[in-house]
Amino acid sequence: MDYFLIVISIGALVFTIGYYFGFRRRKRLENIGEASVRKILTEYCRNSTAYLMNNITLRYGDGTTQVDHILFTQNGILVIETKHMKGWIFANEKNKTWTQVIYKWKNKFQNPLLQNKLHTNAVKRSLVFLPSENVIGIIVFTGIAEFKTKKPEGVLYLSELVKFVNQLRLGSIADNMLQYCIGKIEYDRFELTAKTDVEHQRYLEKKFGEL
Repeated sequence: MDYFLIVISIGALVFTIGYYFGFRRRKRLENIGEASVRKILTEYCRNSTAYLMNNITLRYGDGTTQVDHILFTQNGILVIETKHMKGWIFANEKNKTWTQVIYKWKNKFQNPLLQNKLHTNAVKRSLVFLPSENVIGIIVFTGIAEFKTKKPEGVLYLSELVKFVNQLRLGSIADNMLQYCIGKIEYDRFELTAKTDVEHQRYLEKKFGEL
């Protein structure tokens, strides 16, 4: 009996350690990608009237949702999800999961378009006074990932981001209205703390399992 308890305890310990390092690795990769997007868009904002917010946690349904970036421009508002990946990407905008292939290794990951749809809806709820078409979500792939299927609409490589923003035409937003939108999101967002991040992760695991 004691032997089985020891085995179970060791198994639980290994799982905990593995989960911790897996979580840290995912966060590190996310941070590399987010830093790349943040750098480019911060520079863009310096030379325009656009405004950038990073790492925004908003209330959504019975939990929270975390948005990597929101770019506010007078031609529309972008809700941006970042993916820092390498290898080949096989994607279909309607599928729940996409596949990353590195040599013989395959990894399925949640369709980021569906993931970012929740983020975009949360932003739209905060900005309910704004026409819905003024807010859209996009996915930006950093790193050296290459799509081996047709790249879905709304998915960009990092090198395409600035050109996409320059061509954005979702509808004209007056300067005072744009400032109000920025203030509303700042008011609605949760304070950025380690506790906020942990609570959001627990909510995701409860709803979707480990991602």
